[in-house]
Amino acid sequence: MSYHPSDQESKGAHPIDYEQFQRTPEFQELKHRLRRFVFPLTFAFMVWFIGFVILGAYAHDFMAKPFWGLNVGIWLGLGQFVTTFGITMGYVRFANRQLDPRSEALRAQLESIESGEQAQWEVTP
Repeated sequence: MSYHPSDQESKGAHPIDYEQFQRTPEFQELKHRLRRFVFPLTFAFMVWFIGFVILGAYAHDFMAKPFWGLNVGIWLGLGQFVTTFGITMGYVRFANRQLDPRSEALRAQLESIESGEQAQWEVTP
């Protein structure tokens, strides 16, 4: 199906200024919540991962020490998988509770503006 600008005009749709929408307080709050969750976890995981790689490259004796039937390197490698799954589950839970309701409300607002049911929003400078 192709898009024709005249199709929107004939259905009474109103064009949306998405750049202005991105400046609304609601969108900024959504973006702030996402970044407040993602950036610290990304930083922490990268430190953990790079630490593991550095230990593997330079601390051979430490990584080869036996610990609970396996060597330390194997346990730390398994820890990488555990933390990856933990972070993923935490993000899904966070997104379901914090991000999805807000993004659905914003999407509904955009759809109502597009259909002409609501006027454009006001952005305070």
